[in-house]
Amino acid sequence: MIVTLTPNPSIDRTISVAALEHGEVNRASGSRVDPGGKGINVARALTANGTSSLAVLPSGGPEGGLLEELLRRAGTAYAAVPISGTTRENIAVIEPDGTTTKINEPGPALDDAELDALFAAVDAQLAGSADDPVAWVVGSGSLTPGMPADSYASLVRRAKAAGCRVAVDSSGAPLLAAVPAGPDLIKPNHEELEELVGRSLPTLEDVREAAAALVAGGIGTVVVSLGRHGALLVGPEGIAQAAAHIDNPVSTVGAGDSLLAGYLHAVCRGAGPQEALATGVAWGAAAVSLPGSRMPTPEDVARIRVTSTTTPDLTLPLTH
Repeated sequence: MIVTLTPNPSIDRTISVAALEHGEVNRASGSRVDPGGKGINVARALTANGTSSLAVLPSGGPEGGLLEELLRRAGTAYAAVPISGTTRENIAVIEPDGTTTKINEPGPALDDAELDALFAAVDAQLAGSADDPVAWVVGSGSLTPGMPADSYASLVRRAKAAGCRVAVDSSGAPLLAAVPAGPDLIKPNHEELEELVGRSLPTLEDVREAAAALVAGGIGTVVVSLGRHGALLVGPEGIAQAAAHIDNPVSTVGAGDSLLAGYLHAVCRGAGPQEALATGVAWGAAAVSLPGSRMPTPEDVARIRVTSTTTPDLTLPLTH
């Protein structure tokens, strides 16, 4: 079982257009609505590929009701904490070449009682069951307005106290605060890693060095998503890089979440670091080939071809 916490979930509305024209009336060629939020996406991807998962989330207002209904339709197990505010709605505008323009609402503020209830809901899941113990806890995505920046650090401590491994996929102050707590895994993208370490990382070697310093400081493993360059893993057993080429990208929404889900899926099945990274990259690439924030199925993943190595070209220049 993998338990995810999504403090600031959303309804994800994806609109396809021939070309986005600023300041003009744009006619949609298609649209879809999905349950959103990074931890929810991780749980959805895991569920679609046969790994037991449960998403913990706050839910409020009409959008919260729709979010829960979409999760039920998808067969994704969840524990929703009622809140007085309204779940946010995010909009992604997708152009034919895969260019994605996102408009994200800030989300509702949670009062102290609602925050306590949210973490209590996580605590209630940590014991799991004899047949399906919790192997990983994932804290993923942005925090709600006013939520303490050390919320993911608190999640790390709670999960470790319960004997669970914990992954954090966030950015900015919440990720910075979580690092000293020593999560077993963090999954920043290139820009988020640069923000975390406070400097530019123009080559793969720069990324490797930054990630290695984090591992030396107490992080279990660092997986850095690098867009078209795939992903780099740095851990106590060394490094690995994996990449997959997609000829016709459709949407990048949820690709990083799928990568994390695929990595954890493989780790839970006993895969080593290189195999787990390759699995994660396959899931992420499959998500890029799908509309909106649809999560990949095994059939989608099977179509992806991944190259991986433990001796990548560290002189490779990186672009955002």
